[in-house]
Amino acid sequence: MRNFKGLRRSAIGSALTFGALLSVATNPIHAQEEAFLEEIVVTASKREQTLQEVPIAVSVTDADTVEKAVILDVLDLQTVVPSLRVTQLQSSANTNFLIRGFGNGANNPGIEPSVGVFIDGVYRSRSASALSDLPNLERVEVLRGPQSTLFGKNASAGVISVVTQAPQFETGGSFEVLAGNFGSTVVRGNVTGGLSDTVAASFSANYNTRDGYFDNLQDGSEVNGRERFGVRGQLLFQPSDTFSARIIADFDEIDENCCGTTNLQDGPTGDAVRAVGGNLVPNDPFSFDTFLNFDTTNVIENSGLSAQLDWDFDSFSITSITAFRNQTTEANADSDFTGADLIGRNFENRDIDTFSQELRLTTSFGDAADALFGLYYFNEDVAYDTEILYGADFRNYGTALAIGAGASPTTFSDLEAALGLPVGTTFFAEGAGAAETARQDDEAISIFANFDFYLSDRATLTLGANYTQNDKEVSVSQNNTDVFSGLDFVQVGFGGAFAALTGLPPTPENIAANPAAAGQAQAISVTACSAANPPPACNETLALIPFQFLPPFLNYPNAVEDGVSEDTETTYTVRFAYDLTDSLNFYLSYGTGFKATSWNLSRDARPFITDEAALIAAGITIPNNNPVTRDAAFGTRFAGPEETEVIEAGLKGQFDRGSFAFTIFDQSIEGFQSNVFTGTGFNLVNAGEQSVVGAEFESTWFPTDNLQLNWALTYLDPEYDEFRESSVGDLTGTTPPGIHEISTSISGTYTWDLASGWTAFVRGDYLYEDEVAIVENVPAALASREVSLLNASFGFSSPNGWNFGVWGRNLTDDQFLQSAFPTVAQAGSFNGYPNQPRTFGISLRKDFGL
Repeated sequence: MRNFKGLRRSAIGSALTFGALLSVATNPIHAQEEAFLEEIVVTASKREQTLQEVPIAVSVTDADTVEKAVILDVLDLQTVVPSLRVTQLQSSANTNFLIRGFGNGANNPGIEPSVGVFIDGVYRSRSASALSDLPNLERVEVLRGPQSTLFGKNASAGVISVVTQAPQFETGGSFEVLAGNFGSTVVRGNVTGGLSDTVAASFSANYNTRDGYFDNLQDGSEVNGRERFGVRGQLLFQPSDTFSARIIADFDEIDENCCGTTNLQDGPTGDAVRAVGGNLVPNDPFSFDTFLNFDTTNVIENSGLSAQLDWDFDSFSITSITAFRNQTTEANADSDFTGADLIGRNFENRDIDTFSQELRLTTSFGDAADALFGLYYFNEDVAYDTEILYGADFRNYGTALAIGAGASPTTFSDLEAALGLPVGTTFFAEGAGAAETARQDDEAISIFANFDFYLSDRATLTLGANYTQNDKEVSVSQNNTDVFSGLDFVQVGFGGAFAALTGLPPTPENIAANPAAAGQAQAISVTACSAANPPPACNETLALIPFQFLPPFLNYPNAVEDGVSEDTETTYTVRFAYDLTDSLNFYLSYGTGFKATSWNLSRDARPFITDEAALIAAGITIPNNNPVTRDAAFGTRFAGPEETEVIEAGLKGQFDRGSFAFTIFDQSIEGFQSNVFTGTGFNLVNAGEQSVVGAEFESTWFPTDNLQLNWALTYLDPEYDEFRESSVGDLTGTTPPGIHEISTSISGTYTWDLASGWTAFVRGDYLYEDEVAIVENVPAALASREVSLLNASFGFSSPNGWNFGVWGRNLTDDQFLQSAFPTVAQAGSFNGYPNQPRTFGISLRKDFGL
């Protein structure tokens, strides 16, 4: 791990001193005053503790904050948790969660996220399965830093734990309608109550629809709308004080035309797009206009059934959580993002089935210690089918590019004729392309234990360990009908040169009979043409290699590559916590995290170059493995495990009128799994090491009986300590993109009483993140981001349960890019995803019972 550097140590030390002094100054101890803070109970350590007691860097967003701030889904959480960032990419299914700048897993179903998402204790293995509107929420806990000791392989960067309300025996519920701009309508309701003295039930449903805020200038349709629906039912069986069973069934669906992109740079391919009748809005990242030949398909269905059983005995308790989940996704996109029909279809269909079983036993050894023992089993089957096909304009587009590069207008036709192929219909034919079928079986088991030793009334030593074994079996095969991308232009050039030199066809017999001509032809075949070296002493066809957009794929498993990974790892935590006073707590911890091998299930998965000799020896043909394109024939099939470690110190205080938490940390991930979009697929590779030194401060203060103020600040200093084989070259010593050095959020809520029992509130929150480059493979001049979001809401409530509100998000209409990428099949052009513009609306809710 990188050591603290003097400047960083000084900056963080100053921040620690300032934060502690500020907190004490703004939260004075008034022993005689009423305590304004409600006690917040969290389960961050898999047992109930108050937020003040738990010695972990955790932020909690409760139901009241979600309601008043009008947080409609997980994407909105980042406005109240500055160490969390949520980014939605090219489809509704591809959303990325980052904590302290660490996170991955979007776009590629072979990669489980580094930030684990759990809903009511059940792991959601892909980000798309956590995007439904937040149901009947109780709280959201965001645990920062590696949490693998208690959560296993799925939490090397952190955890988002969503806790919903269990069924109540007293009848109650609510019904709410929200309406806003862009035709937004949200309807949701829930009801709960007792079915008997021992059985309670609840049911909730939600529907969220909104018109798009992108205009498709090709056909007048709208992009980036909302169309979401979900239902959730629960049963609580509580026959005694020592046993309870909670059963949850849920289903939700997303069916949206998402997600719109804008052109950041109209590169050298733009003229070719226009030459074939296409169009785009050039060099305008916030035009909110696009050209698409067909609507994007995003149909995502999540369903699950879980059962949590709890037994309490005299000296120990047992918890069992069993869950079955399924996620299906069907997506199709016009992913050239122009009015030209270049990409006629970019389709994916994924089906992910998971089963998980967790058993926990907690016990106490009196005043000496508490212990937790656990066993976790996870099994997942992934079926992933993709297809990318050329559209009707791609051949003409390729011809326009070839002419722009100095080739003849008949280049492709001439080549087809020379190779004896049907002229005009072979290369880049409409409907030709590549289709992949991928399967992954994932089985993992974890055994974990955690001990809290009470060294004194104020000192606690925590020791935890987790042993995880994770086995995966993967297979990927491709059917490629793109004839042009399968050509070996070295061999094509050799054949043409040999025929020109000898007047004979390049048959094996003729080559053997003319060794001198064959040698000369071989030298010509690998020589690129230039002004200094014009034909015929060079191979003109080498200039066509960049047009091989969909190169053939080497299927696996094969005789050399078995498609199997087997990982074992022991992670552990050592933590010392000390109560300096009854209201001030300090902790110091060291922990490690782990995420197993991730396989690249995209079409850019290529064999490791270290397997080249073995593949050749086995008689396996490696596509395009010739002296010119050899490097492009190799890459990675998978990225090895991530191993995380963190040193962290924290100070927490809670007083009559407020609380604060301050944390400093040095965190690193060795083998960070970098997943970068490269044009038609994804390059998955391990970074040698990525690290971040940082500090976090959170505070709540009640300066008056009616006013609550919250302030949070995050400082991050990240670095690629080693990353020599990224998709853009050696990044060692550089700053990883997308990680803001400073993030801060400020919120205030003022409540007051009106006449006749009515109450009112007004709330505002502000999020600022300083400027940062977004991604590695797009120039920072085109794709940087600075965030300045202002949200506000106002509402009042009647004594009989009616609630009326007015709200607005991004009130200043701040504009920034969420992400960016090289445009598909358009070298030198770049596209990006702009953030959501200003939204506002009204809400009406009726609470009843309880």
